[in-house]
Amino acid sequence: MTQRFDISQSDPNAYQAMVGLETYLRKCGLQPQLLHLIKTRASQINGCAFCIDMHTKEARADGESEQRLYGLSAWAETPFFTPAERAALALTEVVTRISEQAVPDAVYAEACQHFSETEVTQLLMAIVTINSWNRLAIASQVLPGSYTVPVAA
Repeated sequence: MTQRFDISQSDPNAYQAMVGLETYLRKCGLQPQLLHLIKTRASQINGCAFCIDMHTKEARADGESEQRLYGLSAWAETPFFTPAERAALALTEVVTRISEQAVPDAVYAEACQHFSETEVTQLLMAIVTINSWNRLAIASQVLPGSYTVPVAA
């Protein structure tokens, strides 16, 4: 597989718009660990190898355990995740698969039990942002394995 194009080069303004969403997410107040789980799980569902590689590397760099990362694709069958994380992962799955069915009331209600209305909005922004990145990475055939986690300044 060869990369078709690099969005940061072919349309820097479009790329910066996406980076703006990432900047918002980093500052919104959701825990980085939760964001890593959301990004990795949506990427697994979408089959985005580049994003799975990227977000598992970032999660590990931020202290996420191998056990939880390995169990993420079967999160509902494991005891490794908190009730709030489980609610966020359930929301991630249904929003990522939104073409299959609307978001069930029970999934939304469970998210509201653990997160404020603002936080649910932030979760949704995280979910739609990673789904957009997945689609861009898959369509442009970004090569997995090439990402390195930036060293903190």
